[in-house]
Amino acid sequence: MHLAFPAVLSALLFCTGLYGVLARRNAILVLMSVELMLNAVNLNLVAFDVWLSRTATETLHSGQALTLFTIAVAAAEIGIGLAIVLAVHRNRGTSDIDKLRDTAEGPDTEGAGAPAAEKAEATS
Repeated sequence: MHLAFPAVLSALLFCTGLYGVLARRNAILVLMSVELMLNAVNLNLVAFDVWLSRTATETLHSGQALTLFTIAVAAAEIGIGLAIVLAVHRNRGTSDIDKLRDTAEGPDTEGAGAPAAEKAEATS
């Protein structure tokens, strides 16, 4: 098997994931696109490991070990990312990325430019 087939497939998967990250507005779909990009990297690691192991007499399979490490990191990332998205959705009522830009100010936009002390005096 040639190295070009998995490399082209990996490039297509990575480009699809990159398009998903740049074009999607839903946070869940962005996380899924990041996972797709990580799987494209995993495919490349395994393909190059198999290709390089044919030429070496002793194989360490470091590409497969890196793939397992990447899968573990991706599982932790998706767990934390989903927890954050669910917490934000519970507080804000939406997971739309464009609507979540003002997370520091809160839902009211009345006194967005005023400092906290002036806001406290205005409510007293």
